[in-house]
Amino acid sequence: MPLGERLGDKSDSRYCGVETDFNDDMAHVFHFNLFSGSFDFVVAPLMDPSYRPSLMQKDGLGSGVLPFAGSDLVLSPSQWSSHVVGKISSWIDLDSEDETLRRDSETTLKQEIAWASHLSLQACLLPAPKGTSCANYARCVNQILQGTHNIQLWLRIPLMKPDDDSMDGKSVTLVDDSWESWNSFRLLCEHHSQLSVALDILSTLPSTNSLGRWFGEPVRGAILNTDCFLTNSHGCPCLSKRHQRLITGFFNHSIQIIISGNSVHPEASMDANDSSYKDSQRHPLRPYLDYVGYLYQRMDPLLEQERFELGYRDFLQSPLQPLMDNLEAQTYETFEKDAVKYIQYQRAVSKALLDRVPDEEAYVKTIVLMVVGAGRGPLVRASLQAAEETGRKLKVYAVEKNPNAVVTLHALVKLEGWEDTVTIVSSDMRHWNAPVKADILVSELLGSFGDNELSPECLDGAQRFLKQDGISIPSSYTSFLQPVTASKLHNDVKAHKDLVHFETAYVVKLHNVAKLSPSQPVFTFIHPKRSEHESNQRYKKLSFVIPSDTGSAMVHGFAGYFDATLYKDVHLGIEPSTATPNMFSWFAIFFPLRAPVCVGPDSTLEVHFWRCCGPTKVWYEWCVASPSSSPIHNSNGRSYWVGL
Repeated sequence: MPLGERLGDKSDSRYCGVETDFNDDMAHVFHFNLFSGSFDFVVAPLMDPSYRPSLMQKDGLGSGVLPFAGSDLVLSPSQWSSHVVGKISSWIDLDSEDETLRRDSETTLKQEIAWASHLSLQACLLPAPKGTSCANYARCVNQILQGTHNIQLWLRIPLMKPDDDSMDGKSVTLVDDSWESWNSFRLLCEHHSQLSVALDILSTLPSTNSLGRWFGEPVRGAILNTDCFLTNSHGCPCLSKRHQRLITGFFNHSIQIIISGNSVHPEASMDANDSSYKDSQRHPLRPYLDYVGYLYQRMDPLLEQERFELGYRDFLQSPLQPLMDNLEAQTYETFEKDAVKYIQYQRAVSKALLDRVPDEEAYVKTIVLMVVGAGRGPLVRASLQAAEETGRKLKVYAVEKNPNAVVTLHALVKLEGWEDTVTIVSSDMRHWNAPVKADILVSELLGSFGDNELSPECLDGAQRFLKQDGISIPSSYTSFLQPVTASKLHNDVKAHKDLVHFETAYVVKLHNVAKLSPSQPVFTFIHPKRSEHESNQRYKKLSFVIPSDTGSAMVHGFAGYFDATLYKDVHLGIEPSTATPNMFSWFAIFFPLRAPVCVGPDSTLEVHFWRCCGPTKVWYEWCVASPSSSPIHNSNGRSYWVGL
């Protein structure tokens, strides 16, 4: 049964498994752990651990029966598929110098995965690589995955603490960095979209930065050994604060917990108050399951915004191109629900009105405010509410190029009785000849990267009808870039099997990612533009330092954000350190790399980024120059942001 109920959470992390020893009575293993223990699934050996193909005694026909843990009939197909993860024999060593052991290992691995596939298991747990080389192991797994498309393989990786992994951010000696073992294996295994990680959680943990990089990797399970648990004042198992935070992080990233080992809290297993089981039948690992359930149940429920975003997590979308395409009603409706954004706009307009009109002129002076890109009217409403709030008089021009949105605008003006205040202009702002100059120019043209929806070009065109001392809202915005580990996003782009998708920027709600270094500013645009000769074509070189206690990591691409100053101290943005709380109109933008770049601790990642402008479109180019060079990625071929 699930660990508990948490509003909005339907992820796999609600289900907890248990690792078992070999038992040829698979039906007993299943029923004891799922019904007596209340675990949701078992990670169970499929083969007798004493089996070695080279020692197998065959009958006269040469058709010996393999010592599997019972026939496929002892459980129903749905029980095998939904509640059993196959555990591949831990003795196998495909890179052993002993030829007999190496051949036995290869034969057994293939036999066990073939049997797991026959049982329709969804996943198998592979033993951790042994020694420093895993080339043959990876080769065999890659070969198996070429012919098997319906099963996931979880590679067991001990989450070891490097020898010198200090908690104060000082240098790290990566003697036993478990990430290196995983990275070597997956680089050798071409078909790694079916290859995931199951982390062995030990009693000591690496640094927070070192742990964080795993959230960008395809981790499916976390094997929590009973040796990790401490004992509370009641004699029951509990975890350290750092372990608790790590488990909570796993819950938030759909990573399933698997309890492993023998009970080291026998008193806790003999709970006289538990009426569900007789003491002699109570599962010895039930107290550990109960504690994991307690950690899950004490988590806060998902907020409404988080529930809204669930379906967008790590889902690649092409950015909107409102200059070229007319938005649909559903898109408008989604953005209009973002109350936080319009509250910020209203605050900015209020401050601008108070600065523009002294109290003594409030009843005699009318401010001309133009909303360029008015959509269906939310900025018009926010501006009029600001005028009412400050006691200032407004004349509003609502300029919108989408004829479908203009229909809604007319209906809104009539419904609200704004006919004397609001004039609707059905035109592209760049080509409209305004009858008067504006005191305030309000726009909602920002993209996830600030300038990626052509806000600079649009506002440059509209600047001609702003007074010399006029105010633009927003007055400036800056794009930011950050290197990330994002294995899922990389695999999703790679699945298209072409270059074009690796040279495309995607809007995505980042979730299963590891942010490897703080974000840095890229391009800043100021409005009104200080000089008509100022170019919107830009270039920036960035140097990101990977913290020394992170360890090595893989850069799959870059997350892009923006931060905007609407007016004076009123900000709006999604850059992580200054993000506007509870705002959902923008997700981050993701710039992928064709080939991931491996970075070491305390190393510098040098990145070059261009914003290029042509006669009819704007595009980005980006590349890595150090520690290794990547090709220049050119989104021009994708024909983004056309329509100038």
